[in-house]
Parts: sequence; C-alpha cells; structure tokens
Amino acid sequence: MNVTRRKFIQISGATATGLAVASLGFNLKPAKAHASMLKTKYARETTTICCYCAVGCGAIVHTSKKGDGRVMNIEGDPDHVINRGSLCSKGSALSQLTENKNRLTEPMYRAPYSKEWKKVSWDWALDQIAERTKKTRDADFTKTNSKGQVVNRTTTIASVGSAAIDNEECWIYQGLLRALGLVYIEHQARI
Repeated sequence: MNVTRRKFIQISGATATGLAVASLGFNLKPAKAHASMLKTKYARETTTICCYCAVGCGAIVHTSKKGDGRVMNIEGDPDHVINRGSLCSKGSALSQLTENKNRLTEPMYRAPYSKEWKKVSWDWALDQIAERTKKTRDADFTKTNSKGQVVNRTTTIASVGSAAIDNEECWIYQGLLRALGLVYIEHQARI
C-alpha cells in the first residue's frame, strides 16, 4: 500500500476523531423516545396583551383549573397579527408579574414627609384617589375662556394611558377623562 503524506494525515485525523467520539460515550444505537404529558394539557387558555411596551404583542396564558387560578405558562400567540407567536425577553417573563412573591398585592400609602410606607385598604385608597381628583378638578375647573366660549376643562390634571389596554378599554378610559374635563391626555403607545 502506497501511503502519501496527505493520506497519512487524513487517516490519522479520522482515527483521532473516532477515538475522541468513542471516549465521550456516544452510542449509535437507536434511542427510545419517551413522551411526557404537557403540563398545560388540562389548563384553561386565555388570550391577552403584553403589558410591557406599546407594541401590544399577543400572549396565551395557561391557568390552572384547580380553582386557584395560578398561572402555569405564558407563550406568544401565533394567531396574533403583531407578534405571530414570538415574545421579547420581557414578554417571555410575563408570568413573573403574577407568580412573584415580591409582588405587591395591597395598596401602600406614604404620607407627606413620611419615610415609611403603610398598607391601606382598597376602599380607603380608591376613596382618596376620588376625593383628591375631585378637589383638584374643582379648584381649577374653567367653564368659559376669555372670549366667553364654553370650554369645560381643567388643566391641572394630566393622564398618561397604558399600553396594556385594548382599544375598547381605551375608549372607556378616554370617555372618563373627557367627562372630567381633562385636556392633557396622552397614551404610552405614542410616547
């Protein structure tokens, strides 16, 4: 057998590769597949919109049917026109919004000049928001402008909407703000 230098290097390389692969424990026998049941098989599916940015990607949320409503899985909605099933890193971590031991579940209040937050009831917090909104609106409500035209507005309250609400919720929210007489109304999707 006439072995050239090139042939010798090829044979040596193939032998070294074969020994390296064999020493790693590779087995070329056919593997047996073991299927496991999906954890979301008996879960309830709900579609939603990602709340992180103004893009409005669609997501599918799988919740437990055991009565506790725990979020089991969140994935991109392949039927959604915006993201077609893909989610960014923030959207992929949506489940951490609900399944997080550090998440606040009760309203907190810090009094003026205080350094500490205290837990308050939802009723108290919502009453305070309503009272302060009415007080601020009433203090600076303008019925007519300098020309005598009816304007019914307040310029001391502003609103920045959320990208987490859909068009229907946006319409209701806008109606509330316009009824209060707000002029400065913005939405996160435009910022």
